[in-house]
Amino acid sequence: MPHRWIAGVAVLLVITLTVFAEQKGGRRTDEPPHWAFVKPKKVPLPRIQHRDWAMNAVDYFILERLEEAGLAPNPPADKLTWLRRVTFDLTGLPPTVAEQDAFLSDDSPNAWERVVDRLLASPHYGERAAQFWLDLVRYAETDGFKADDHRPDAYRYRDYVIRAFNADLPYNRFIQQQLAGDELEPENPEALIATGFLRLWPDEFNAVNLEQRWQEILDDVTEVTGLVFLGLTVGCARCHDHKYDPTTQMDYFRLQAFFAALLPRDDLPLASPNEREQYQAQLRQWESVARPVLQQMEELVAPKRNELRQRALERFHAGIQQAVLTPRAERTPYQMQIAAMAEKQLERAMQEAPAKMAAPLKEKYQRLAEQMNRLPVARPQPLPTIMGVCDVGLVAPPTYRLANGDWRKPRELVEPGFPHFLPQETPNTTVAPGVRSTGRRAGLARWLTRPDHPLTARVIVNRLWQQHFGTGIVATPNDFGVVGDPPSHPALLDWLAVELVENGWSLKHIHRLVVLSATYRQSSQVDLSWPQHRAAWEADRENRLLWHYPRWRLQGEALRDAMLACSGELHRRMFGPSSRPELPPNLSRYAWKPDPRPEDRNRRSIYLYVKRNCKYPLLEVFDQPDLFNSCARRAQTTTAPQALCLLNGEFARQRAIAWAERLLQRYGDSDDLLVEHAWRQALGRPPRDQERLLALRFIHETQEQLAREQALPADGETVQRRLQNAPRLAAIAELCHALFNTNEFLYVD
Repeated sequence: MPHRWIAGVAVLLVITLTVFAEQKGGRRTDEPPHWAFVKPKKVPLPRIQHRDWAMNAVDYFILERLEEAGLAPNPPADKLTWLRRVTFDLTGLPPTVAEQDAFLSDDSPNAWERVVDRLLASPHYGERAAQFWLDLVRYAETDGFKADDHRPDAYRYRDYVIRAFNADLPYNRFIQQQLAGDELEPENPEALIATGFLRLWPDEFNAVNLEQRWQEILDDVTEVTGLVFLGLTVGCARCHDHKYDPTTQMDYFRLQAFFAALLPRDDLPLASPNEREQYQAQLRQWESVARPVLQQMEELVAPKRNELRQRALERFHAGIQQAVLTPRAERTPYQMQIAAMAEKQLERAMQEAPAKMAAPLKEKYQRLAEQMNRLPVARPQPLPTIMGVCDVGLVAPPTYRLANGDWRKPRELVEPGFPHFLPQETPNTTVAPGVRSTGRRAGLARWLTRPDHPLTARVIVNRLWQQHFGTGIVATPNDFGVVGDPPSHPALLDWLAVELVENGWSLKHIHRLVVLSATYRQSSQVDLSWPQHRAAWEADRENRLLWHYPRWRLQGEALRDAMLACSGELHRRMFGPSSRPELPPNLSRYAWKPDPRPEDRNRRSIYLYVKRNCKYPLLEVFDQPDLFNSCARRAQTTTAPQALCLLNGEFARQRAIAWAERLLQRYGDSDDLLVEHAWRQALGRPPRDQERLLALRFIHETQEQLAREQALPADGETVQRRLQNAPRLAAIAELCHALFNTNEFLYVD
C-alpha cells in the first residue's frame, strides 16, 4: 500500500510538472505562437463597400472594420480644423495666419499633400518627433537620486535625435547607431553621440557598493532596450521566468550579455582630426610657458589631493580598492568597469583639494593661480566632448544567470543570445576596422534590424500611429506580449510594418500615409442626438474602430510653445546647451538660475533643461513623465492645478501681456482686425459672429472700467498718453489671457 501511494504521488507530480512546463511563459507549447512573434505579412487590401471614401491603403483597413460593425466614418473636418490638427501633430506648433490663408486659397486637389510635405520638411518636425522618443528612452540631463548631478554633454543626444528625424535617417540605421555607433561608424561623430542612448540611466554616482550599482545599470539598459525596440517587458524575467510571456530568465541574461563589455565614456572628443591636432599644438605651447608655475602649484596641492583620494578610496571594500590599485594594463575587464566607476568618485574628491589646504598653502596656491591668468599665452579651450560608450576591449566580462536577479548569486555562465521565441542567428559581431571591441552590441543591432524581424517594425509603426491618434493599434505600446492589448487592426499593423521596411525604413513615409488618409481627415465631432453617432457610441465608446477623429489635449511642451508663438516671443534657435527658463524664486534655489537673456529663456520646450528631481512646473502639471522610466504613452489628467496654472500662473499672464502688445502694435487702429487675428493665432480660425461681438464688447467695457479706476495725475501730456494706452493694453491682455484658458486653445479637434 505505501508503495502504491508513493507511485501515485510520483505520477501526479510528473503530470503537474509536465503541465507547468507546457504553460511556462503563459501558454501551452502546443498552442500556435503569439501573433507578435510571427513575421508580419502584407496582405492584399480588403474589400470594402464604399471605396470612394478611401484615400489610401490605410483607409481600406479602417473601413473594413467599420463596415463589419455596421458603422460609418465621420464626415471630413473643415480645412482650418485639419490644418491646425496636422500642424500641431507634425511640428508641435500652431499654424500661422499666413499658412491658414495659403491653405484656404489653394483649391487644388493636392492642397493637403503640399501642406504635409511642407510640414515634414520643416525643421520643427524633428523637434516634435524627438519629444516622443525622448519620453521613451527616459532622457534627462541629470543623474537623479539624491545628488542629481548635471550631465554636461547629455543635450548632444537630444540634438542627435532631432537631426536624425529631420533627415529621415532610416529607422534601422537609427537603431544601429544608438546601440553600436562606436562599433559600426567610429569615424562618424553623429554615431558616437547616438550611443548616448546607452548612458541615459539614472545614476547614483556616489554609491559605495559599485558591484550592485553596475548590475542595476545593466538591468536598466537591458529592460529599456527591450521596451523601446522590442515592445516587450523583458525586465519581468530578471528574477524568474516571465509570468506570461515566453521570455525565460536565461533569455533575459542572454540579452544582457550583449551589454556586458560596456564602458561609459565622457572624454570622447567631438572634433575632427585636424581640430584635435591644432588643440594639441596649442596645449603644448601653453604648457611650455606655464610649466614652472604648474609645477609649483602641483607641489603645493599634491599632498592634500593624495590624502583626499586615499580617504575616498577607503570608503570602498577591498575588492573595489584592488580594482583601482591594479595597474590599468593588468585589470580584468570587470575590474576596468568597476575602477572607472570608482575613479569618478575619487576625481570628485581630489577636486576639493585646493579649497581644503591649510590657509598659508591655500593663499600661496591662489597667488600662483592668479599668476597663471596673467601668462602671455592663454590656455586653449578644451575640445567639446561626447557622452557615449565603448567596450572595455576585445574580451567581455562574464555574464551569469543570477538567482532571483541577485548580483551576489551567480549561477551558470551565459553567452549573448536572442530570446528563444524570436528569430535565431549567430550574432554578427563584425566591427569597423581598428575598433577594439567585442562587437556584441553590433550583433544585437543587426539582429534587431533584420527585415523579417517580427517586432521591430511593428513596434515603431504602432508608436507613429499612437502619435497621430492618441492610442496605438496596439494600445499597450511597450507591451506586445501575451497580456498586452491585442491589435485593433492586426492586418493594418502588419501592412504598415512591411511598408516601412519596403520603403527604406522611412518614418516620414509612414507619417505621410497616415495624415493623408481619410481616417485622419475625419471630423472629431460626436453628437449623440444623431442616430449614427448614438449607434457608434454604444458599439465602440472607446473609438478603437476610429469612427471619428479623437480629440486630444496639447502636451505641456506644445502648450508652452503655442503661448510663446502667439505672444511673438518664441525663439526658434535650434540645438546647443539647454534653455533655463524662469522659475518661482523658492524653486530656483534648488533647480537652476534662469538664463539672463529672454530669447534664451523662450526657446522651444524641447530645448528646456531636463532635471530629473525638479521638473519645469508648467510641464509637470500637464503630465510630463517621471524621467526615471520609459514612458510610451503619457497620462492625460484633468486637475485643478492645471486650471490654476493657466489662470494665475505668471508665465501665462506674461505671455498674454506680450501678445496684447504685439496685437496693439499691428492692429491698434482696428479692434475688429485685432480680434480677428487674436482668434486666428490662438484657435486657428476666425471668430464667429457672436464671439466677435462679445470680444469687442469685452474690450470696450473693460477698457472703460480700467480707465475709471485709474487716478489721473496732474503732470502733463506724457502721463495722459500712458493713461490712454494702459487701460487698452490691460483690456486686450485680459482677452488674450481668456483665450489661453479656453478649451479650444488647449485641445486639438
